[in-house]
Amino acid sequence: MVGTGANTPAGGSGSGSPVILPISPPTPPGRPAPRPSRNFRNLAATQDDEDAFDIRKEREKIPTIKFTSVFGSVAHMVKGALGGGILSGHVSYMKGGVAVAIPLNIFFGIYMGYCLLLLVQSAQVLYRRSRIPVMSYADVGEASFMMFPNTKVQNWARVFRYLIDFVICVDLFGSCCCYQIIIAKSIKQLVEDTADSAFYGAHEGYPNLRVYLAAMIPLVILICLIRHLKYLAPFSIAANCVIVLCIGMSIYYMFTFNPRFENLRAYTSLYGLMEYIGMSVFSMSCSGVVIPIEANMNRPDLYPIALFAGMASIIVCVFLISFSGYVAFLDASEPPITINFPMTTFPKLLKGLIAAMIYVTHALNFWVPFNLCFYYLKRLHRPETHQRWEYIYRSIFVTLIAVTAIVFPDINAIMGFIGCFCLSNMAFIWPNLITLMVIWHRPGLGAMKWRLWRGIVLIGLGLFIFFCGSMVNAMELVSVFIAMNVSG
Repeated sequence: MVGTGANTPAGGSGSGSPVILPISPPTPPGRPAPRPSRNFRNLAATQDDEDAFDIRKEREKIPTIKFTSVFGSVAHMVKGALGGGILSGHVSYMKGGVAVAIPLNIFFGIYMGYCLLLLVQSAQVLYRRSRIPVMSYADVGEASFMMFPNTKVQNWARVFRYLIDFVICVDLFGSCCCYQIIIAKSIKQLVEDTADSAFYGAHEGYPNLRVYLAAMIPLVILICLIRHLKYLAPFSIAANCVIVLCIGMSIYYMFTFNPRFENLRAYTSLYGLMEYIGMSVFSMSCSGVVIPIEANMNRPDLYPIALFAGMASIIVCVFLISFSGYVAFLDASEPPITINFPMTTFPKLLKGLIAAMIYVTHALNFWVPFNLCFYYLKRLHRPETHQRWEYIYRSIFVTLIAVTAIVFPDINAIMGFIGCFCLSNMAFIWPNLITLMVIWHRPGLGAMKWRLWRGIVLIGLGLFIFFCGSMVNAMELVSVFIAMNVSG
């Protein structure tokens, strides 16, 4: 990401609310202070030089850092992962089958947690080598290449940084697209006052989902014109409280509608498996927040504990809402899970709260990739016109996101594609690639090059998810496009 980055709310977790961690110096009103690529250099000639750099002590010199405890860091991690994605977890279990989904739910949580641990450990090594105590995900990626002892590899540093920035934008703008569909479906169901969640109007004369998506554009633009995150951040906490309430309601309906756990699919197909993987990764990923969370920890050396507790909590939350939701609604499962809730008073209130909270979360998610893009776009205009152009570009970007949602009005397909295309890179492939860049020269690959073989296995699995999962979910997007725009 272009900038000091550690205060950036998210580096690409499309599934959760951005985590606001204020540690950057003061900046112009309403805008972060992104920096171009830096000339990262290894200033630690020996291991002793590395160890002599006290990350915590150097961070104390940054006046705007607000250090958090281990418990606070775990809360930030869970908050950063659980968002709109978890509301579709029951659909992912329906697509994969419980015999496949449950063990893979645990496996991907452990796999992701271990890869992200390697990422943060590599970042801490880069802090010591460069004498820079705070970096963003993109900074870490660029620094790992730039400090590699081979000029041919170093030449790819800037390209790798831009690649990270691009995937972050695809991830978070794609998440915004899912959020708009969630809001529109919730509003449509409340307006029609029916349990039906079909694309077309439930009654004669009622509009289809696309009309709701189009009608929302001015309102979504309005909230996305807010340039100060401090006005939106408190609502992010409320949004996660509503999600916890949804988890409780899904468990209640599981025991109400299907107490014997009958008619569950054990498994489905390879196609359904790849759809499940994309949606599952989307639901659990906190890859965009792990680096900024570590940067704000009072005890950075305790980060592995925070990561273990955070990922364990995420796995449990995703399992609870996904399994209970699927058991309760079986093949009728629809995203978001509140769509499946009965049309009685309290569930209706919850549906409305989800729409309102996702509306705010959309603005939070939009803030990160837009500011990244606007850093480059503002160079096309005179400085005195930047604020005006920022509002114009904000409106254009929101409209383009809405048009994408109108063309592909299917949450499952978009989430699955983002999970496989974006988050497989950010959570699995890149952390291991960065780790190999960092440890290659010091401390080395270890006996029988075990660190290299570890990286090959972990990257290989990530590449399988990336290629096969992206292909399957891209085919699903094409099917949605044909069904909604050609055949329909």
